[in-house]
Amino acid sequence: MTEQPDHYFTARPASAAERRRAVVRLAGQDVEVDVASGVFSPGGIDKGTQVLLREVPPAPATGDLLDLGCGWGPVALTMALMSPEATVWAVDVNERALDLLRSTATRLGLDNLRAVRAEEVPDDVRFAAIWSNPPIRVGKAVLHDLLRAWLPRLGPDAAAWLVVQKNLGSDSLARWIETELGRDVERAASSKGFRVLRVA
Repeated sequence: MTEQPDHYFTARPASAAERRRAVVRLAGQDVEVDVASGVFSPGGIDKGTQVLLREVPPAPATGDLLDLGCGWGPVALTMALMSPEATVWAVDVNERALDLLRSTATRLGLDNLRAVRAEEVPDDVRFAAIWSNPPIRVGKAVLHDLLRAWLPRLGPDAAAWLVVQKNLGSDSLARWIETELGRDVERAASSKGFRVLRVA
């Protein structure tokens, strides 16, 4: 029986971590981050996340902000750097990714960032914004369950910004959110094969 390779949505990757540091540009500054194998996009900021970060409006200055499916943290780190008075919740199932993000946040002095598993976010927290490059490859059923759980936790007048590859179903996902969750979805931007959806 051949051993299955790790996916970035594996809770505890079995592969060697091969941990290293990389310099990336986030929130207009060069930032040294911790990355490793066994997490999503270990070589740097993936194209979808780059599109999302380029297209979203500035993060709210205060309140609770969510990065759903944070990986090693480019989205959560951007939010935390932009909005030091806000609390940024970075949620992932991958323990290695959360550990990488915690160590980066500590080194950068970002004590407003919480890298946690979903069950560690208190039930009464409502979000002033959700930014996400959601884990499309987990499959539709799991993705739909994730969005059913988190989108209703948007606060009044808040929006979620999701980046989804067009050929991986961005338009069908937008329709599903509109029909199943009763949310307004705006196709806010298209770039490099990705669609940015604003969910109000």
